[in-house]
Amino acid sequence: MAEAEAAQLKEEGNRHFQLQDYKAATKSYSQALKLTKDKALLATLYRNRAACGLKTESYVQAASDASRAIDINSSDIKALYRRCQALEHLGKLDQAFKDVQRCATLEPRNQNFQETLRRLNTSIQEKLRVQFSTDSRVQKMFEILLDENSEADKLEKAANNLIVLGREEAGAERIFQNNGVALLLQLVDTKRPELVLAAVRTLSGMCSGHRARATVILHAVRIDRICSLMAVENEEMSLAVCNLLQAVIDSLSGEDKREHQGKEEALVLDTKKDLKQITNHLLDMLVSKKVSGQGRDQAMNLLNKNVPRKDLAIHDNSRTLYVVDNGLRKILKVVGQVPDLPSCLPLTDNTRMLASILINKLYDDLRCDPERDHFRKICEEYITSKFDPQDMDKNVIAIQTVSGILQGPFDLGNQLLGLKGVMEMMVALCGSEREVDQLVAVEALIHASTKLSRATFIITNGVSLLKEIYKTTKNEKIKIRTLVGLCKLGSAGGTDYGLRQFAEGSTEKLAKQCRKWLCNASIDTRTRRWAVEGLAYLTLDADVKDDFVQDIPALQAMFELAKASTTDKTILYSVATTLVNCTNSYDVKEVIPELVQLAKFSKQHVPEEHPKDKKDFIDMRVKRLLKAGVTSALACMVKADSAILTDQTKELLARVFLALCDNPKDRGTIVAQGGGKALLPLALEGTDVGKVKAAHALAKIAAVSNPDIAFPGERVYEVVRPLVSLLDTQRDGLQNYEALLGLTNLSGRSDRLRQKIFKEKALPDIENYMFENHDQLRQAATECMCNMVLNKEVQERFLADGNDRLKLVVLLCGEDDEKVQNAAAGALAMLTAAHKKLCLKMTQVTTQWLEILQRLCLHDRLSVQHRGLVIAYNLLAADAELAKKLVESELLEILTVVGKQEPDEKRAEVVQTARECLIKCMDYGFIKPVS
Repeated sequence: MAEAEAAQLKEEGNRHFQLQDYKAATKSYSQALKLTKDKALLATLYRNRAACGLKTESYVQAASDASRAIDINSSDIKALYRRCQALEHLGKLDQAFKDVQRCATLEPRNQNFQETLRRLNTSIQEKLRVQFSTDSRVQKMFEILLDENSEADKLEKAANNLIVLGREEAGAERIFQNNGVALLLQLVDTKRPELVLAAVRTLSGMCSGHRARATVILHAVRIDRICSLMAVENEEMSLAVCNLLQAVIDSLSGEDKREHQGKEEALVLDTKKDLKQITNHLLDMLVSKKVSGQGRDQAMNLLNKNVPRKDLAIHDNSRTLYVVDNGLRKILKVVGQVPDLPSCLPLTDNTRMLASILINKLYDDLRCDPERDHFRKICEEYITSKFDPQDMDKNVIAIQTVSGILQGPFDLGNQLLGLKGVMEMMVALCGSEREVDQLVAVEALIHASTKLSRATFIITNGVSLLKEIYKTTKNEKIKIRTLVGLCKLGSAGGTDYGLRQFAEGSTEKLAKQCRKWLCNASIDTRTRRWAVEGLAYLTLDADVKDDFVQDIPALQAMFELAKASTTDKTILYSVATTLVNCTNSYDVKEVIPELVQLAKFSKQHVPEEHPKDKKDFIDMRVKRLLKAGVTSALACMVKADSAILTDQTKELLARVFLALCDNPKDRGTIVAQGGGKALLPLALEGTDVGKVKAAHALAKIAAVSNPDIAFPGERVYEVVRPLVSLLDTQRDGLQNYEALLGLTNLSGRSDRLRQKIFKEKALPDIENYMFENHDQLRQAATECMCNMVLNKEVQERFLADGNDRLKLVVLLCGEDDEKVQNAAAGALAMLTAAHKKLCLKMTQVTTQWLEILQRLCLHDRLSVQHRGLVIAYNLLAADAELAKKLVESELLEILTVVGKQEPDEKRAEVVQTARECLIKCMDYGFIKPVS
């Protein structure tokens, strides 16, 4: 029984192979291999599966399967040749040559074998020539680099050539085999920055994708030495060493995604010890005074990238737990650094923010409450240990630490604010005479006042202090931060008009001061950044945003700042937030009248909408933003580096774009200013919400614009996937509808676009929406299908047996909705014109087909009538028997009546088509002309 089933599965695999379905063929052969013990059949199955491997480019599997077939029968010529092909693709030319040599011995007259022999012989000779020349080049390069008297241009050229060689697998192996690591270490010992840099970059290339080499290099160079190189003040050097460590980590942890086999796999068994050692050294770097600010940043970048899980579906978070136990206090020390204190470690502008991000990522990577409690306890112990009535510096560090955590895991920060004495200490530091205390306290208050309950506490206890500092301080840094603190407190009620924190007009005054700072080009960028951040809070107030969009110089100053600051994460986020507020593109909870009544009855607060947050005001603000050039500013922001343009900022930008595209009349302006191009990356990368918003904005543009202008060149093909992603039942009706309109417009442009839509698997979704009860969705889907049926692969789906696609189109032709009828009739006309088989199939799918056809041919709307007559002509031309059936029905009378009409300008096409139908009937001899 098992042997018979195996033989059957082999035949099934052969059929799949002939149909070019190699995955299915592989599956059949694999199932058969489990069932048989017959050696001849086993050899055939392995040989056949090797052929599938070659077709799917799985060359390792193909070589392995062919070898198993050869083990059973050493003269299996097909298996030998297939192994030869696989080995050639894997670069093992000498082994491939041996196999084809054996094939040529067994079949000397086979021209294919002789040709392969000649080709491989030439390739091997060339490889040997390159190898020997590479070895001599490597030696020459090291001689130049290690010679103190070498000329500068020769040195630079040799260094660059070595780096390039190290990035290629063959070159890296030659350097490694020729005592390259020791020679590279000699370059490092020279202490000359350009040579050390060249050595580090070459080592980085050699480690990429090769676990064994990476292990040897790590042990030869030593992790402490690598870290000391990364700790230097030179930014370029620090980054290069960071890349080297990343290459080592990727290779050791298998993140390089390369297949390791044979010796490479056997050489390295367990890399956990090395990875742990790297982690320990990086954590030690965080708190060392010998490490530069750049080095500290790169250490945190490496921890950020490699410690937390990349996918939360992976169960193992042991790396995070290890870092929490052994390094969280060190990270907290970095986050609590105060630049103005003498004990401060060397920092850059980004160091504390990177530490906050690392704390956030570690906290998010925890899997359960006990783990989170442990994390919180470490933070609490660290902060409370710093409180000291005798030492003000320690208190400042404690508050700075809380401030840093609030910029990371906000929930944890909020819990820490509840610690006894934290909020009181913040307020007390505001009243201190030392500027450093005021600066730290004001920043901490800004971060603490995000939650309304906290903001209320600060408004009660700290606003008067903030105002006093604002009025009296001469330090511009403190003044602006104090202003932002007041802005944030003023906006703590969000968009709720009934929860205004300050007296009427106060927030407008704060906003006016922010706008004034923003327009003052003489102030440095970092200071103006705080002004934008202030506006990001204040524009939650509708009066403020209305005044702001009318201040064209302030708007344009903000746009220019955004364009010039594509290296500053905070500015981009603040500008994006301000624009989201101005366009009201944030999420608004639906107000249920019954719940409002219930809230009023129970004397609960009910959120109130500001009069200026109504649709008319929003539309006016959007118009003003477009006039001020918001689209070009957004397009510039989208181009920022991925490390700067966070997923959250991308989502905010997508929200703004969607709000700008709301009015069809504005979409041309958006396209002209580069909006279409800017939306594509937002629709493909970022948060799920952001991608949907950007895709929706693309759909709005694609629905009404000429795709050749909106998305010129190859870019138009990138638009398809985001639009198809909106054809999902989880998306709302408007998103579905506008995506269908966009796809209809695209599918009408070219067959290549129709092919792209088909390949993105949009057809089943379009068909589903043709069943929809919603008239507009059904209409849009039918119109899209009307364009799609021009594609041959779509026509083949209609030709296939066992589906109701054609029946659905025929029945939609009988709908009462004229637009649906028109689109369905157009699709049916094109399908019946393309394939005679579909003409016959149409008469079998439903008994109502003739009645529907007659209704189409008598339709009041000329476009529907014309399409009906084209269908009639296609049926008449398809088959004599079918034509006879039509002539015997009432259709002949309809054709005669229409054909006899006078063809005026509007009816010319209709009358002409009816007459062509009658001529076809005369050709068959079913009717005769009346003299």
